[in-house]
Amino acid sequence: MSLLAIQSLKKSFVTPTGEKKVIVDIPHFLLEHAEQRALRGESGSGKTTFLHLIAGILAADEGSILIGQTDMARLSESERDRQRALSLGYIFQTFNLLQGYTCLENVLLGMSFAGKADKKRASEVLDRVGLSHRLNHYPRQLSTGQQQRVAIARALVNKPRLILADEPTGNLDPATSREALRLIRETCSETKAALLLVSHDSQVLSTFEGVQDFSLLNKASNEGGAK
Repeated sequence: MSLLAIQSLKKSFVTPTGEKKVIVDIPHFLLEHAEQRALRGESGSGKTTFLHLIAGILAADEGSILIGQTDMARLSESERDRQRALSLGYIFQTFNLLQGYTCLENVLLGMSFAGKADKKRASEVLDRVGLSHRLNHYPRQLSTGQQQRVAIARALVNKPRLILADEPTGNLDPATSREALRLIRETCSETKAALLLVSHDSQVLSTFEGVQDFSLLNKASNEGGAK
């Protein structure tokens, strides 16, 4: 059984003029356990919406999103939140760190959503991404690369089965981008987590053996629904 199995997934939004616009229309998608795959997609192609649907941040209009044997599309909002904390890690382009919390506290907060907050585990993961000397620093005291490392640690701390990465190097310079990508892929390999990354950066995409064009998966892109 695949780790992630998607069938007939659709999501639409209503425009300010009242028009219903389909953003995501994906007939079929599979991702295997421990697989690392990249999706190529330009800004506005619907790829972030696709990841939000998988993560349960957004509710699907139609279709199924099976992660293992759990269908995210059939869960309530609170159930999706719980399942996301238990099974998924999400790495955002904009980091989404809480500015009033230290590095350690940001990672511990990510653990608390899954009903656990293990300071030792959080410290170990921050050490793994090279931030053992920054545990009590605040995001404003870190470089952009260090902030992304905190975000990577937060995504990995609960040992998720699936990591979703949305343009995770988009705000980084080339050298820092390469290092962040290496950390993401190495730590996923170590924990046997699957990785689904979306990007438009050719340098990032060139490091993956498995790359798919999101516009070929998403019928809405072909029909002009996703802009």
